[in-house]
Amino acid sequence: MARVLEVSGLTIEFGALRVIDDLSFTVDDGECLAIIGPSGSGKTVLFRALIGSVPYQGAIRWAPEARIGYVPQKLDIERDLPLTGTDLLRAKAHVARVSPGDVPRVLQMVSLGPEIATRSIGTLSGGQFQRLMLACAFLGRPGVLLLDEPTAGVDERGEDMLYETIRRVQLEQRLTLLLISHELSLVYRYATKVLCLGRGRAWLGAPTEVLTPRRLEELYGGPMTYHLHR
Repeated sequence: MARVLEVSGLTIEFGALRVIDDLSFTVDDGECLAIIGPSGSGKTVLFRALIGSVPYQGAIRWAPEARIGYVPQKLDIERDLPLTGTDLLRAKAHVARVSPGDVPRVLQMVSLGPEIATRSIGTLSGGQFQRLMLACAFLGRPGVLLLDEPTAGVDERGEDMLYETIRRVQLEQRLTLLLISHELSLVYRYATKVLCLGRGRAWLGAPTEVLTPRRLEELYGGPMTYHLHR
């Protein structure tokens, strides 16, 4: 399989605080890499380094043809603005220099019909708003998608629907996914590889190798359990 991303000796510091220390990993085309770990372990900072928004030491090498879509953990936008989902997508298309004619396509990809897309963003449920953020990321037809806790603020039913949407689009578009999540059951179900960050260490492997009680206790510093969503 073609390699999409290679990270070598990545170190990120803010003053005297070293957030990530000598991290190396690779991601191949079509993979789903989940990044997990306790709060403060550097997961979001890693994503920001991957998109070039924070300084770092080491090497980050994207494939020359890689086109990246990014859904941040929090969007700095007031939900009570008189702005519809369609307005937001058209604004993103303008900034990204993408034809506004692409808006219906991305809405269809995330199963948001006109009756939802034309509503004010403040009236959307958590799951609907996150699907709108996915649609924004799909503008420009990326081959790689970075998702920072895509189900934050979404109930369990909405989590399942959102992950099913992400998985369906990944298979249809042959996307490479990198996602940060605290939902270990969904990570177990969908990820092909898991990168664990925490306690000054990093582990990389298949979900069956990494998401074990012993490894999770070592990572989080205490017993961790999770159940598989049905």
